Amino acid sequence: MASARITKTAVESIQPGKSDVFVWDAGDRSIKGFGVKVTPSGSRIYVFQYRLGGRGSKTSRFTIGKHGVWTADRARAEAERLARLVGQGGDPSADKKERRRQAVDLAFDAYARDRFLAGYAKTEWARSYGLAERSLRLHAIPALGSTPLPKIKKADISALFDRLPATNAGTRRNTFTVLRRLFRVAVSRGDIERSPMEGYEPPRAPASRDRVLTDDELVTIWKAAGTLGYPFGPYFQILLLTGQRREEVAGLEWSELQRDAALWTLPAARAKNDVAHLVHLTDAVVEILDSMPGVTRAAGKVKWPRKGLVFTTNGKTSVSGYSKAKARLERAIDDVLKEEAGAGGDPPPFAAWRVHDLRRTLATGLQRLGVRFEVTEAVLNHVSGAKSGVAGVYQRHDWRDEKRAALEAWGRHVAQLLEPAAASNVVPINLAAR
Repeated sequence: MASARITKTAVESIQPGKSDVFVWDAGDRSIKGFGVKVTPSGSRIYVFQYRLGGRGSKTSRFTIGKHGVWTADRARAEAERLARLVGQGGDPSADKKERRRQAVDLAFDAYARDRFLAGYAKTEWARSYGLAERSLRLHAIPALGSTPLPKIKKADISALFDRLPATNAGTRRNTFTVLRRLFRVAVSRGDIERSPMEGYEPPRAPASRDRVLTDDELVTIWKAAGTLGYPFGPYFQILLLTGQRREEVAGLEWSELQRDAALWTLPAARAKNDVAHLVHLTDAVVEILDSMPGVTRAAGKVKWPRKGLVFTTNGKTSVSGYSKAKARLERAIDDVLKEEAGAGGDPPPFAAWRVHDLRRTLATGLQRLGVRFEVTEAVLNHVSGAKSGVAGVYQRHDWRDEKRAALEAWGRHVAQLLEPAAASNVVPINLAAR
C-alpha cells in the first residue's frame, strides 16, 4: 500500500495505472485514513477511509473532493474534521447527507417559498398568505438568503431587523409575526430543533390610527378611482362602499356572489377571523360588478360568471401590488384636485391616508347615520366588543336585515355626496367612474 506525505507536489507526481491508485498519508502528523485516489484517466480525488464500530466493522470511504477544486491543505483540514467526527461516533456519509439537505432543502429562501408559503400558508394560514409572501419576499429573503435554517441565529434575526426602518413599526411587526410562524412550523416538522425567534422581543406595535376621511375626501377618492380602470378602479370603489377588508375584496370570487339576492357570502376560509360573513350588495356595488370583464348581457338580462376571480390581471391569481395601486390612486387624486382648482389654481393638500381608512370611515359614517354599534360590528365582521366572550357564544342573530339597511344607508350617503341634487332615498344609477 503506497504512502507518502500528502502535499500538492506528491499528489501531482502520482502516475495513473490500469486501475485506481491509492496513496495514503504518512510521516509526522499524518492523518489515518486520509489519502488520494488517482483514476486511470488521471483524476486525483482526496478521500477519507474510516470504520464505525471497531476493527471488525466494515470499512467506508468518503470522497472529499477533486484535486484542483480542493487543495492538499484544505483536504487535510477536512480529513481532520472527519476524523474527529468519527472519534465522536459520527458518520461522515450521514453528515454529508445532512449538510446537503440543509444546503438544499433547508436553505431559507427555498424553504420559505416551497415549504412555508406553498406547503403551509396557502392552506393553513390562507387569510395571511399575502402578508406572509410580501414580508418574506421584501424583507426576510433578501436578509437571510440561502442560509440553512439550523444555522440561523438570533444575531441573524437582529441583523434583519436592523435593516428595517425603526419608524416603520407596522412592517417590523408584520415581519416578526411571519418569521415566528415560519420557524414554529419548521420546529413542528422536525426540520430544526429550536427556533431562533425563541425569546426574541417582539417589535413595538404600530400606533393605532384614527384617520377618518372627510366627505369631500371620499368624493375625491371615488372620482380618482373612476379614472384607473379595471381592476383597481372598481376595487377601490367597492372597498369604499362595503368597508370590507382589503385582502378579502381582492380575493373575491364570482362563486361567492348572488346577483338576484344582492348578496356576497364570504366563506370562513377566506375571512381574516375565520368566520363566514354575509355582505349586502347595494345597487351601486351591483352596478360596478355589472361592468366587470366576463359579465354577459342577453335579452336584457345581466349574468355574472359562475366561477373565477373578480379582480385579476391574469385570470389565475387575485390582484396584488397594493402599494403600486395606491400610488396610482394618489396620482389620480392629485389630478382630480388640480382639475377642480382650475387653471392657475392652487389645489388643496390631501392629507396622508391608508386604504384601511376607508373601512374606518365607513364604520364612523354608520355611527353618524344612527346605526347601532352591534350592527356596525356585524357589517365589519368583527368578532370583538359586543360579539366577543359570553355574548358571542349565545348571540347567534346574524343581523342580516340590519346590515342590509346599514349598507343601504351608507350607499345613499355616498350617492348624495356624489350627486347632491339627488338627495333622496334612492341610490342614483350610473355611479361608476365619474
